[in-house]
Amino acid sequence: QVQIVESGGGLVQPGGSLRLSCVASGFAFGNELMSWVRQAPRKMLEWVSTIDQSGGWSSYVDPVKGRFTVSRDNSKKILYLEMKSLKPEDTGVYYCARGGRFDWYLAGGQGTQVTVSS
Repeated sequence: QVQIVESGGGLVQPGGSLRLSCVASGFAFGNELMSWVRQAPRKMLEWVSTIDQSGGWSSYVDPVKGRFTVSRDNSKKILYLEMKSLKPEDTGVYYCARGGRFDWYLAGGQGTQVTVSS
C-alpha cells in the first residue's frame, strides 16, 4: 500500500527557513523521479521541484531557484525540500508527488502547510 507523509511546515517570518520531509512507503522510491508541488490559497497546484532517482540532478520553478534545494535519501525513502529566504508568496500547502515536472501525480499525502507572514 502506497503511503506518503509530509511534514516540516509551519509559520515563519519572511526571510526565514524551513525543511520539509516526505516519508514514502509501498513503492520503489529509489526508482522514481520525485517532485514537490504546492497549492497557494485560491490557486491551482503548482510544480515546484523535481529530483532524479540518484539525486544527482534537480530542477526548480523559476521563483524558487537559488532559495530551495531538493534532496533525497533512498535508503530511508525520504524526500526533502530545504527552503531559505522564504517569501509571503511561498505560502501554501506543499505536497510530495511521484514523477517529474510534466507527469507528476499526488500519492495521497495530506500535505504540509507553509505560512510565511510577519
